[in-house]
Amino acid sequence: MEFIESMLFGGSIAHSIFIFAVVIAVGTLLSKVKVGGISLGSTWILFAGIAASHFGMTVSSDMLGFARDFGLTLFIFSIGLQIGPGFFSSLRAGGLRQMWLAVLVMVLGVVVTIIIAQLTGTPLQTMVGVMDGAAVNTPAMGATQQAYMDLTGMEDSSIPMSFAIAYPFGVVAVIIAFLILKPLLKIDLKVENEALNALSNENKFAAKYSLEVLNSQIDGKKVSEIRNIIARQFVISRISHDGNNAFIADSESAVYCGDKLFIVSSIEDKEAILAFLGKEVNMLEEEWGEFEGKLVSRRIVVTRSEINGKKFSDLRLRTKYGINITRVNRAGVDLIPYQGMELQLGDKVMVVGSESAIDKVAELLGNSLKKLHQPHIFTIFLGIALGVFVGSIPLVESPQIKLGLAAGPMLMAILIGRFGTHWHLITYTTISANLMLREVGLAMFLAAVGLASGNGFVEAILSGGYIWMLYALIIAIVPLLLVGLFARKVYKMDYYTLMGTLAGSMTNPIALTYANGVAGSDMPAISYATVYPLVMFLRVVIAQSMIMFLM
Repeated sequence: MEFIESMLFGGSIAHSIFIFAVVIAVGTLLSKVKVGGISLGSTWILFAGIAASHFGMTVSSDMLGFARDFGLTLFIFSIGLQIGPGFFSSLRAGGLRQMWLAVLVMVLGVVVTIIIAQLTGTPLQTMVGVMDGAAVNTPAMGATQQAYMDLTGMEDSSIPMSFAIAYPFGVVAVIIAFLILKPLLKIDLKVENEALNALSNENKFAAKYSLEVLNSQIDGKKVSEIRNIIARQFVISRISHDGNNAFIADSESAVYCGDKLFIVSSIEDKEAILAFLGKEVNMLEEEWGEFEGKLVSRRIVVTRSEINGKKFSDLRLRTKYGINITRVNRAGVDLIPYQGMELQLGDKVMVVGSESAIDKVAELLGNSLKKLHQPHIFTIFLGIALGVFVGSIPLVESPQIKLGLAAGPMLMAILIGRFGTHWHLITYTTISANLMLREVGLAMFLAAVGLASGNGFVEAILSGGYIWMLYALIIAIVPLLLVGLFARKVYKMDYYTLMGTLAGSMTNPIALTYANGVAGSDMPAISYATVYPLVMFLRVVIAQSMIMFLM
């Protein structure tokens, strides 16, 4: 009996590990529970920690502090490392309008939060906790708590408490906004589905098409000369002079009137390229492989660490092997290749050429998925160390302002994920490995916050904390409705893209699941993914800035 009591209520290291493990296990088990098809996910770990603390199962403050801060750092860094490769690409991928709308949702949320704080006299740090809960954004709550501690030297339990109370209402608020917007905007799903087919190609970063050359001004000119004349980013993959035989194009290949070309370019440049060269012909990529010469296309994965950071110009693949690179898929985004592009471990390179030549390229690049499964923890912990260091640098001395343990590691992870190859750092992690790191960090953080906040949680609700539920609904729904109306009326945005953008602006995966179900396609997911990296970063920065500059 004494042994059991020491495990539940003692103060040893074993007791601390036991309590953390039980809280995380119970919270994870409860995350499987759905009400109306909706689950609160990992947030149940926070509630399990609150319950354990409420009944006296506590952990020392030093242990809680370490678990909370290290868990937050690991969680934030894993997210940053995942979104890093596509972060800057998304800024150039034609989604600027969606990003602007997502930022507008965040700004309006800040305005509503400040207005409520002023009208009701609620402490700003508490209202920021409510705002973070309304946006179902755990990293932002961590940044809020860290910034308040850095600013005052004290913890405020109302931040995680208000977050925990607001969170469930933030989850459903976006779905409520969708249900209000549908009749308000007079949405007809049949009309939206017809428009979806017309818009589907606009969400690809690379267009592939065949054309017949009609411009006599370029008759006999080399591919390199044509590129200079058009001044657009595109790749002439294959050329057919007679319609029966095709060959891999290089910079010295000549193009004549009547030739058929297979081209890969950005969507934005397609119209200009067609206007200059000729007319599009109905000839699929697969049909090019039927020509004599047996050209094939294959997607090769970069898995050799020696290739990490190498440029296409360094490898000279076209010159050595007579192949062509038509596109590079990185973090789910199709990119147009160019000679100065640096390859990263995990890149998927589309290669066109003969079977034997492609085999040689595959051997050079690796193409061994087994190697991708090997963990590269050096980059992870180096990045965390640099992130913590950068986050600890005072930006302003009085009052002392710094990025902290949230924004610092996230910023460093994004930069390493994008530019790490310049220093030959291997930044690739498998999705499962990244998810494991992220979930372990999140579980540690939520458990620590819950265990530190349980004492007084019930009293806080009974003494007026229940009003935070209403505040969360207002903070979430009002900006979503205003931006939804604006986007539809001014930009004529289709309903499915709008739903994905609004769900992304609130970093709400449950709302995205609902939107995908309504759309019956991945259109909401595309717009969600477009705004998510920027929103995730800005949510952390905004929450932290409100504490630093407005208190």
